[in-house]
Amino acid sequence: MNRSILLIIGGGIAAYKSLELIRELTKRGVKSRGILTAAGAEFVTPLSVASLTGDKCYTDLFSLTDEAEMGHIELSRSADLVVVAPATADLMAKAAAGLANDLASTALLATDKPVLMAPAMNVRMWEHAATKRNLRTLADDGVIFVGPEEGEMACGEYGPGRMAEPAAIADAIETHFAARQGPLSGKRIIVTAGPTQEPIDPVRYIANRSSGKQGYAIAAALKALGGDVVLITGPTGLSAPRGVETIMVETARQMMTAVEKALPADCAVMCAAVADYRPAMETGAKIKKERGGLTNIPLAENPDILKTVARMKKGRPALVVGFAAETEDIVGHAEAKRLRKGCDWIVANDVSAGESCAMGGDFNAVTILSDVGEEAWPQLAKSEVARRLAARIADSLNAAGPGGRAKPAEAAE
Repeated sequence: MNRSILLIIGGGIAAYKSLELIRELTKRGVKSRGILTAAGAEFVTPLSVASLTGDKCYTDLFSLTDEAEMGHIELSRSADLVVVAPATADLMAKAAAGLANDLASTALLATDKPVLMAPAMNVRMWEHAATKRNLRTLADDGVIFVGPEEGEMACGEYGPGRMAEPAAIADAIETHFAARQGPLSGKRIIVTAGPTQEPIDPVRYIANRSSGKQGYAIAAALKALGGDVVLITGPTGLSAPRGVETIMVETARQMMTAVEKALPADCAVMCAAVADYRPAMETGAKIKKERGGLTNIPLAENPDILKTVARMKKGRPALVVGFAAETEDIVGHAEAKRLRKGCDWIVANDVSAGESCAMGGDFNAVTILSDVGEEAWPQLAKSEVARRLAARIADSLNAAGPGGRAKPAEAAE
């Protein structure tokens, strides 16, 4: 398969790495075409870019010759992926604001292809509120990011802001291409993860021990197979999986609203440990224990997200997967939950199986239950559980065909 990128080279000392990136991509069979900004040309030359790509290097939005040979609209859509490396603070700001006053920013605004950016800037610029705001905007628009890395800057400062190494950027590009050809390409999947926090007063809340690790790993594994993944997560200390649309919530009601907005989808994986109850009334002032206000807190039932999605009469995902964290009679309790909720599969995880498998641990011992029976997996790293589950989901969705109900989980060969 022929793969190609449009490489936009911004102005920064890291621009020299873009030349090595072209070499690395050529070794991997990826063809490059270059756009060099005016600032980028202060660090590398159009001739060096053209020599390495084996193609013309484009620099001027208003070049009659370039426009006659390949108009900027065609240029912006001629490759499979647009890569910005280095992505300077200025280029990120222009893209976030939708500005188009030079060839690079115009190409970014005009492209209908995915965009991957490798940021590079001074640590103070990277940590500035404006850059963080632009980063969020671009991520919400679907831009993929690789880096930056932490290290010593050309200016002598130390911290995050160094452009990722060419090999790491090339790896991210290859991951993107592999995902687009993966078995879940074209499938939209909702994943919920983490705990919910139900406020009692401004300083206290009801929650649980869920770390979100399993849900985040599942979202990443589904993305790696080409899925269009939406991760709806309660509060965790985890970084969002690369390339996954991530929606942060706190309460069960907020999670329910976010799931409803994310629908329709081909599959829903409900991994979040949603609080069953919330305080019936949230007070605006801190409850004083001296007055006995904490000894009797009336509770109200939270929405049942899994049951709501699984029993939808219209627009139900073809495959709904629930999770059941159990400490005893693992299979019995989980199967009862599956039938009660109406989901297709339920993943029973034994949170009593030692410290490593308790909530917050890095391993899991799971049993998958469906209409055809049960299959117990040995204790595995949560990343491996996620990989196996994602592969099983892909098999089932593809077996179902367009608009069909996914088949039951079956034992692996």
